[in-house]
Amino acid sequence: MATNPTYTISDLAREFDLTTRAIRFYEDMGLLQPQREGPGGRNRVYSARDRTRLKLTLRAKRLGLSLTEARDIIDTYDSPRDTGPQLRKFLTVLAGHRRQLEEQMADLVANLEEVKVHEKEARALLDKVEKGSKAGSTG
Repeated sequence: MATNPTYTISDLAREFDLTTRAIRFYEDMGLLQPQREGPGGRNRVYSARDRTRLKLTLRAKRLGLSLTEARDIIDTYDSPRDTGPQLRKFLTVLAGHRRQLEEQMADLVANLEEVKVHEKEARALLDKVEKGSKAGSTG
């Protein structure tokens, strides 16, 4: 009978290019729940489930989701096999995140337009100043 694979904190840190401190933080946030072994339960033993949850957490972070949002979505995957609730939750979170990004993008576009206006005005003023100083020096 095959045993389920397990991982040490160092294994996961190496695989996902993370610090062990980051992994412990994800554990503190409730994203990972390793078993404890050894004297005083000092050694963490991560399951394939923990590894998958870590992978999903990192994917959610790349999408710009908060760790709380990531945990909420990932936790729904531990519920019964019906994927409807998971997908609805994921779509709700993504829609909110998309709206936030679109607002940030609109702000950036507005700021960029304002910078362009100021650049144009500054160039026009500089041209006047330089033309005026040339006219005054030929006197």
